Amino acid sequence: MSRVVTQARGIVVCLTTVLSIACAARPPHIDGAPGSPPQPSMLWPTTPEVRAAASGNDAMLAPMPRVRDSTSLRSMTLAGAIDVALRNNPVTRLSWAQARASADVYGATRGQFLPQLTGSVDVTRSRALAQPGRPAFERTQFGPTATLTFMALDFGGRSGAIEAAKQTAIAADLAHNAAVEGTILQVESALFTYLAARALRDAQRISLDEAKAALAAAEQRHKVGLATIADELQARTALSQAELALETLDGELSISRGGLAVSIGYPANTTVDIAEVPASDSVQFVAESVDSLIARAVRSRPELAQARAQAAAAAADVRAARSASYPSLVLGSTGGLTGFQNTTGLTQRAYSLNVGVRVPLFSGFSNAYDIATASEQRDAALARLQNTRQQIVLEVFTSYYALQTATRRVITSADLLASASQSETVARARYREGVGSIVDLLIAQSALATARAQDVQARWQWRTSLAQLAHDTGALGLRGEPLMPLITDTTGVRP
Repeated sequence: MSRVVTQARGIVVCLTTVLSIACAARPPHIDGAPGSPPQPSMLWPTTPEVRAAASGNDAMLAPMPRVRDSTSLRSMTLAGAIDVALRNNPVTRLSWAQARASADVYGATRGQFLPQLTGSVDVTRSRALAQPGRPAFERTQFGPTATLTFMALDFGGRSGAIEAAKQTAIAADLAHNAAVEGTILQVESALFTYLAARALRDAQRISLDEAKAALAAAEQRHKVGLATIADELQARTALSQAELALETLDGELSISRGGLAVSIGYPANTTVDIAEVPASDSVQFVAESVDSLIARAVRSRPELAQARAQAAAAAADVRAARSASYPSLVLGSTGGLTGFQNTTGLTQRAYSLNVGVRVPLFSGFSNAYDIATASEQRDAALARLQNTRQQIVLEVFTSYYALQTATRRVITSADLLASASQSETVARARYREGVGSIVDLLIAQSALATARAQDVQARWQWRTSLAQLAHDTGALGLRGEPLMPLITDTTGVRP
């Protein structure tokens, strides 16, 4: 008999082992599809649910913003684009929802200072066993019960938890401010990139017209015998190069238009255009020094204030963790009314009052580890605060001198454009009069096209650099305006 039992146990062990290996070798299926790709070199066959989500039928995804007034999107202003972005961009909606959730957590945590009242209504059906002289019987009891508890003293546990929740809510609010400012900068960068691409395209159209005029002049001179076929071929080559450059800029303009549409919260294929915005009609200089701008950023940047709040929350968590090792005083009261079925008029009232002191004696060293964890997280938050401050100082320093460089580039590129325009005019006149070569004219036109592009890029780079400095300083307004004192240059030379 024992041998049979031993054999049966062996069979059960073998079957269990085989089933375990089979389950380990084959992951469970997900909605009819394998739980993982069959081989490292194979794709995972997506489930119908995943395919439905990919096709836009996912209920968790909010619908894309609808374009109600397409005319307004074709003539938007900078302030209008920023306003639309702040309402449509999912980044701001995400940070807003997180801020509201953190505020609600803070409100819930404050309830720890208030008494806790719970109520219940119980119905109990019981049967008593028969005893000598008393038969078995059944009884039904019912009635409400209320329990009131209050933590009178806990040596900083509740206050630490509430302070941590408060600072976390403040950090979430400041994170939303940073998201708003980041969205504004993103819109301005996308808008300036689009306008720069449009200006480059328009400048290249002018260069194309000049190349056509040069080809026409070369053909006319060749027709009357004043030039060779080489002049006409060189001019035709320059024209093809100008057309190729224009086609490239047309493609870049379409791409930048899609980026602008996405930055304001619309699909990339939405037709968006911007009314004329000046690149930098008059160069302006920041009146404050880099040191004063750094001091302003330390006071104003929401990222740094957020890091401060996170460090304060971590310090409050340390106080809350330490309180778990201290005694706590608890007050409690329970009251109830009990009735009995089939017993008319018989009810019983009961209550209790209790005062208790809870003393933690041993928790498996978890309290010590909780305190150590909270302390290390506080140290990490302080290090993060220091690192954030250093990064902000570096950002302000970098963007300040980037703006100075952009300012000098605007002035220099304007001088270069003026010189190149005069050189092209002289070369065109000399070629028309027969004293200049086609090579001189084409070189002058190429230099003029380059100067136009550099002038466009320098002016829009100046606007982008100004927006970046305003953001890094914490002085970027809700309409994209830099809230910094600026000095207008009227002489072309910085004072």
